[in-house]
Amino acid sequence: VRVLGNKTIVTNGDQTDTIYEGMDRQMTFEQSLRSREFEPDAPNYTPRISGIMHLENGKYNYAMSILKSDNGNPESCNRYTFAYENCVAGEGHFIHTYQCDGDPLPSFEGEPKLVAIPDEIDAFTNALWTSLNEDNKVSLFVRFIDIADGTYETRIVNKNK
Repeated sequence: VRVLGNKTIVTNGDQTDTIYEGMDRQMTFEQSLRSREFEPDAPNYTPRISGIMHLENGKYNYAMSILKSDNGNPESCNRYTFAYENCVAGEGHFIHTYQCDGDPLPSFEGEPKLVAIPDEIDAFTNALWTSLNEDNKVSLFVRFIDIADGTYETRIVNKNK
């Protein structure tokens, strides 16, 4: 996680710095990710998932991105960005790395999943962690940000403590 002014950036890899540095040079979220692709870890080609939340004047919007191979083709990177404005309290969206077990693991497909977000961070963290596939989950980062004043709480769960 990195914070750039009123923007919070979170990813599943080292592209956090790429986004931060690009946006610090006045590039957009999408432009910052143009230099990146999925992980080169054949045969799975793990997708890179990124998110950014922008707070301003008591309002917020967010965007998420997934960079993934085109059905396991290492020569082709599919880039998807989903942006959300005028967000509803208690609702969010979720992208995960893989859609199910397999060999190779099939990348997430479709639009981000709508999720209910309870008012309590530990309840939400627990709900997310327990919903993940036991064999494939590694870590989880959850941050609740108070839209009014920017204060936040963070939880990190790691399978390999």
